Amino acid sequence: MSWVTKTLSSTLGRKLLMALTGLFLILFLVVHLAGNLQLLLPDNGKSFNLYAESMATNPLIRIVSIGNFAFIILHVIYSILLTQLNKKSRPIGYVESAASTNSTWSSRNMGILGTIILLFLLVHLKGFYYEIKFGEMPMVDIAGVTYKNVFAIVAAAYSNVLYVAFYVLCMGFLAFHLSHGFASAFQTLGLNHVKYSPLIQKVGIGFSILVPVLFALIPIVMYIQSL
Repeated sequence: MSWVTKTLSSTLGRKLLMALTGLFLILFLVVHLAGNLQLLLPDNGKSFNLYAESMATNPLIRIVSIGNFAFIILHVIYSILLTQLNKKSRPIGYVESAASTNSTWSSRNMGILGTIILLFLLVHLKGFYYEIKFGEMPMVDIAGVTYKNVFAIVAAAYSNVLYVAFYVLCMGFLAFHLSHGFASAFQTLGLNHVKYSPLIQKVGIGFSILVPVLFALIPIVMYIQSL
């Protein structure tokens, strides 16, 4: 067994991989949010459709997308393994009330939060990625060039109040997940210090609120515009 296999199969190795994939996914959220905010520009979807076209045709972006899917799968797998390991390591007669005084609700329910977010991703991918790649797409002319009208697909989805409510609710769960995962990733990587840890925690809390709120704002605004 090589040192790589030994490391990845150890508890520490699993936690390190969880932290690294988590930080990558946090970075992906920022990039994805920046692209999605173009949905709110008052240009009838022109900017977003051009953005979607570049995302679909740029070789580097396609490679990163494949890596992103791989990191999501790894993050999920190792979170399940660590959750099972933590359950086995608890002594008999573990008192739940004691745990609640020493940890936050989000830290004790990361597995549940992660499962909900995974379900959201599957629904989200089915409604957008799958339809864009394999469904019949409306087309739009931009400066004499024909593009897939991805904006129209998104606008149609966000005109459904039930989907908007589901999206906003899941962003709430994402906020709780990030509120613990952000600082935890830095701590796992050993990037914690009595001087800097409070700042990292504050940045993590700000990030866990701002990013999900902005994501949730997009379908809310587009739904209001569709009325």
